[in-house]
Amino acid sequence: MLIEYINKALDKAVYDKLEDGSFSGKIPDCPGVVAFGESLSECQNELRSVLEGWLIVKIRHGDILPVIDGFDINKGIPSGSEAAADA
Repeated sequence: MLIEYINKALDKAVYDKLEDGSFSGKIPDCPGVVAFGESLSECQNELRSVLEGWLIVKIRHGDILPVIDGFDINKGIPSGSEAAADA
């Protein structure tokens, strides 16, 4: 379920080629998920890593995750005090 969510989020990624030839990427539905790389492939890999870390932090803190393409993984994720008790 989580892998499918990650893949859907990455499908929404937006990439830009920067003036120095490197790349930036972001996922608009996931505020703060931004990555950079010397190549597009490197940027894509870094963006996946950033997204995974972002999700871990959001889940650990019991934050609501964005629904992506109708895919909602908030059901079944402990919220607030439940998440803190499990940490």
